Amino acid sequence: MNTRQSNTTSDKENQLTLELLKAIDQKDDISQRHLAQQMGVALGLANSYLKRCVKKGWIKISTAPANRYMYYLTPTGFAEKARLTAEFFSTSLALFRQSGDEYTSIFEHCAQRQYSRIVLAGLSDLTEIALMRGLQSRANLVAVYQPGAGRSDFFDVPVVSVLPAIDQYDCVVLTSMEQTNELLSELEVTVSQDRLFVHEMLMTMKYRQAAEAELSE
Repeated sequence: MNTRQSNTTSDKENQLTLELLKAIDQKDDISQRHLAQQMGVALGLANSYLKRCVKKGWIKISTAPANRYMYYLTPTGFAEKARLTAEFFSTSLALFRQSGDEYTSIFEHCAQRQYSRIVLAGLSDLTEIALMRGLQSRANLVAVYQPGAGRSDFFDVPVVSVLPAIDQYDCVVLTSMEQTNELLSELEVTVSQDRLFVHEMLMTMKYRQAAEAELSE
């Protein structure tokens, strides 16, 4: 596993651990099935994280009527939850700054190539960052492409579930943080290489599904 994959795996582990600790802090009689739903993972993976947190001393388990279990955060569990929360916010702010600067650079590059009509590909937190930097750069954002989109616009920019015809845009800028690999693979086939822009941080998302699969093994 290379450094980028290792960092992605570590970030995902911390995120899932935080979700587990938050869920138990909010509801101590939560079932493992609901815990898995809260974390957004399979039941087996949720159980694996629960056992790991118990082993580390962050969670205690006691029996309850009707063969149920009660979960409690220990003092060290509360401390770990606070640490992960602070780390999450710190990482989010760093991501915001880094991504904003990279999108500004991309839009400047587009302007140099006279690519005036730009499609953002993917709806995520990054889309809003790219949109703000695009407006500052006076880029002409013609649409946000999101397969299976459940909305018609994003801050007044049309959201489309089918990539516009090639004569309706000059380039595509990736802004997806979910299913990144699938969307990028599609765009690499439908958009010429010199008209597809992906900043370095999103390139690491190509490894995200592989890392998640590795965690579930």
